[in-house]
Amino acid sequence: MTQVRNPVRVLVAKPGLDGHDRGAKVIARALRDAGMEVIYTGIRQTPQMIIQAAIQEDVDVLGVSILSGAHLEILPGIMDLMRENQLDDVLVILGGIVPEADRKPLADMGVSAVFGPGTSTGEIVEFINSNLPERRLV
Repeated sequence: MTQVRNPVRVLVAKPGLDGHDRGAKVIARALRDAGMEVIYTGIRQTPQMIIQAAIQEDVDVLGVSILSGAHLEILPGIMDLMRENQLDDVLVILGGIVPEADRKPLADMGVSAVFGPGTSTGEIVEFINSNLPERRLV
């Protein structure tokens, strides 16, 4: 029997009160075009809603999009809930306007990468494909 790789499953989430989701939709489409299965939560999600969706959808990657500047207020709650729910093997990436000084605290929390404005979609796809542990085989 031939073994087949399952597609990478990505949850794209928009936490907080940020209502701007055009970038998240562009990323979601690019990831789909790259062969990934993408679940988009829509805007104004709570950390609890995001983690529940990640669990239900059995995702490999959590992509969080925050343009409001509230990343240091929102990400600690998301990361705490991930640990509480044993989601340690889920790759967490962040997109948005993030000052350089905030990147180390985010990395210390467990955020694997931060992608700012102007990042190519190809760079995001490559990062995901290069940084996931070996995929499950069918």
